[in-house]
Amino acid sequence: MSEDSAHYPPVDPVKTGIKGCCPRCGQGKLFDGLLGVKPRCASCGLDYSFADAGDGPAVFVILIVGFIVIGMVLWLQVNYGPPIWVHILLFGPLTIILSLATLRWFKGILIAMQYRHNAREGRLSD
Repeated sequence: MSEDSAHYPPVDPVKTGIKGCCPRCGQGKLFDGLLGVKPRCASCGLDYSFADAGDGPAVFVILIVGFIVIGMVLWLQVNYGPPIWVHILLFGPLTIILSLATLRWFKGILIAMQYRHNAREGRLSD
């Protein structure tokens, strides 16, 4: 954490990330739209240029949502054996909705964790 963050009490990265709030003050909004990150916090002025979650949120979404949806598909197929169109109607929209909701949460959590641990891109020293 940087020196200017000493003026702010620590916030829980998971709660802050799920709410989509600033990782330093926990008040300002992190996102501009669904997944776009704002340039800075309107509350404390933290510059969000450090925020780069990369592909991490997508990996978590694929693993977690995929596990849940495939488990439900298998359960439904084994217990009731519905035709394929039932699976498409039920699990197509469910997969999209769960993925969009959790992608924002995981991106917020990873950015908050990145701020908390002062994570930066790796550099080779000369």
